[in-house]
Amino acid sequence: MENFINVRSQLNAIGGVELSSVAKGLEAADAMLKTSNVKLLLSRSICPGKYIVLAAGDVGDVNAAVEAGSAKAAHALVDSFVIPNIHPDVFPAIAGTTVAEGLEALGIIEAFSVSALIEAADAAVKSASVKLLEI
Repeated sequence: MENFINVRSQLNAIGGVELSSVAKGLEAADAMLKTSNVKLLLSRSICPGKYIVLAAGDVGDVNAAVEAGSAKAAHALVDSFVIPNIHPDVFPAIAGTTVAEGLEALGIIEAFSVSALIEAADAAVKSASVKLLEI
């Protein structure tokens, strides 16, 4: 996960494809990496029967990668996203490396897809004085 956190200063966009099939998830990851110059941040099962692939890079490359991954996912696509100019606090929250100290209040966001949670986390940290703990 150290590589995942350090990548935040080098890349300005993140994109993801969430799928309802592990096999299709692996195919989508392969297509994303072969399509454009992106760095694979995460490719793993997130719960039984669900898989997520996250990639980062320049906005155009991330868009192309997400389009390729979504096309390969076909019927197994749950959600996809691209966030240009992602807030740097999102990376440690995804990696689960944020320390919770001195909290006065706690907000929790629930969603059907992890993709929606990442988009919500980026919007929250850009619009309010909040600290992301975990996505």
